[in-house]
Amino acid sequence: MTTSFDRRTFLKGATTGVGLGVIGAMGLYSYSPLRKAHFPEVERKMTEIGTIKSLKVINISETSWFDNGILTGDIKHAGGLLVDQYLYNWPPFGNGKGLGKGSYEEGIAKIKQYLPHDLEKAWEIIEKECINVDNAGGFAALLEIEEMDGNKRKFLLDTGWSYKWMDECFKREGIDTMLRNGEIEALIISHEHFDHYWGLPVTLKYAPDIPIYIPEGFYKEGLQYIKDSGHTGQLTELKNGLNKIIPGVATYVFPVPIICRVFGEQSIYCNIKDKGLVSVTGCCHQGIIQFAETAYNELKYEKDNFYGIYGGLHISPFDDWDPKYDDLVISLANYDFDMIGCNHCTGLVCANKFIDAGYPVIQGTAQHRSKDTAYLGNGDTITFG
Repeated sequence: MTTSFDRRTFLKGATTGVGLGVIGAMGLYSYSPLRKAHFPEVERKMTEIGTIKSLKVINISETSWFDNGILTGDIKHAGGLLVDQYLYNWPPFGNGKGLGKGSYEEGIAKIKQYLPHDLEKAWEIIEKECINVDNAGGFAALLEIEEMDGNKRKFLLDTGWSYKWMDECFKREGIDTMLRNGEIEALIISHEHFDHYWGLPVTLKYAPDIPIYIPEGFYKEGLQYIKDSGHTGQLTELKNGLNKIIPGVATYVFPVPIICRVFGEQSIYCNIKDKGLVSVTGCCHQGIIQFAETAYNELKYEKDNFYGIYGGLHISPFDDWDPKYDDLVISLANYDFDMIGCNHCTGLVCANKFIDAGYPVIQGTAQHRSKDTAYLGNGDTITFG
């Protein structure tokens, strides 16, 4: 696919911190070379993060929830998207008082004594006290990184939501054994949202001392939950901006406000030798534009090439569609990704639009309750490099 201007020109003209809604409202003009006349050209920092040989991503679970209607109905009737997520009375923090009347303190008090060693007993209580328990799923992925010397290292990105579902998924993909054996060296939490974080006791059940990296901006309940879940290892709160993890891998914490009273998202950049940059994200609440622009402005990477992207891209998470999002689909051509692996909050409508546009989307198998092959679904893998 060819365009009248190249990706570098596009990125130089992008506005720092632009959100998806604003981008859509600006229309095609947002992606034209005319825009760059209004913004100063940014001097690239070209920060070195090193290189790795390859990255393999195993999708443990991308099904954050099973029914959009149930989730959106809960949100609407509890007061809307600005309601504190700990108040919805979703699992595991139910207090038996009904929708929108939840409490972290009351909910955790009912199950704390069983965390993380007896999740079955905790879930029995959760089923009685919480609403729509069976709709909870979760997002989690395993990153297997091959270093330049051939050594392989494993990191867990997020830990899902439902104790019951995530434990099933961990066992299906052998994550339980990897955690027990100490093969996974750290848990990286992308953000505090229920579907990425509330399944924490499932990870700690098998590795209570695993090091955890969280982004700056967690609320007091989220921080307390780490303690209440039985974590005995090192907790590292990564500051806004670039954070080098190992040679060739860095995270970037974006200070963005997110729905349900969550703040900040941490995404991952991997520099693949002789290939280019792979961007890995939990939800990408910061938006694709800012995610790519940040990489371009901050990092030096192989061949100056955007090699791939994986994760939830947060365009139509509830499979609704606004015509302004079509501009965003059109804009993807300017990144010139070699491989795209999307799922979760990308939205199936959007994923299929990517495919129809001819983008290099790596499709999945629609197994283990994932809904469509347009996604890299539960149990699917993608390898970069």
